[in-house]
Amino acid sequence: MSDVIAEAREVRKHFGHLEVLKGINLTVKRGEVTCILGPSGSGKSTFLRCFNQLETMDGGYIKIDGQPLGVRINNGVLRKQAEAEIAKSRENIGMVFQGFNLFPHMTVLENICEAPIRVRKEERKTVTARAHELLKRVGLSDKAHSYPVSLSGGQQQRVAIARALAMEPKLMLFDEPTSALDPELVGEVLDVMRDLAKAGMTMIVVTHEIGFAREVGDNLVFMDGGYVIEQGDPREVLSNPQHERTQQFLAKVL
Repeated sequence: MSDVIAEAREVRKHFGHLEVLKGINLTVKRGEVTCILGPSGSGKSTFLRCFNQLETMDGGYIKIDGQPLGVRINNGVLRKQAEAEIAKSRENIGMVFQGFNLFPHMTVLENICEAPIRVRKEERKTVTARAHELLKRVGLSDKAHSYPVSLSGGQQQRVAIARALAMEPKLMLFDEPTSALDPELVGEVLDVMRDLAKAGMTMIVVTHEIGFAREVGDNLVFMDGGYVIEQGDPREVLSNPQHERTQQFLAKVL
């Protein structure tokens, strides 16, 4: 098994005449935490959404475990996958959004169990046991039968993480998971993410949490204007950025 779990090469994306991603390259090793920083509009979230085909690439490719996303290769020719094939590939990739996106009419337990039962046709008993373990893991064992409206933002985001983990993904994507939270609730979500990193979960995290990137990240990527401007060890990049644009950005946010 290769130590590379995800590979992006020359990924491009445009919306009309606006080119948002201009040839992005990234390699993610198994068990690593890759943090992506950059100003608003730099293409961070769009790039992340390409990893599970929520955005369709206009050029380049992304591979997960050596298999290209959204396309298949026939006799050396790339062909777009059918929607059913794309949906199948998404099963191995968990994603946590800025908003919590929980189903308001379902309990916490039902939210977590829904995808494994509906998508993978797993037995309810097996999935329910896994869901309770995940709730314990994110510190919400007592909230299994609560509805999202009764939870704080931090609690809802922790449920969203548990829901993504219920599919037992190979890769977890986080799109600014703390940006919608009140400052005092940020820590409880970051603590869960730290525990995931310690357990060896491969993660790509779009974030403005510089402290988290420095402490937990194995690789830091700074994006601006649809390009990767600089990347490397987070401690090194944050303390000694080489590119002028990175220096300007960090001078404002640190």
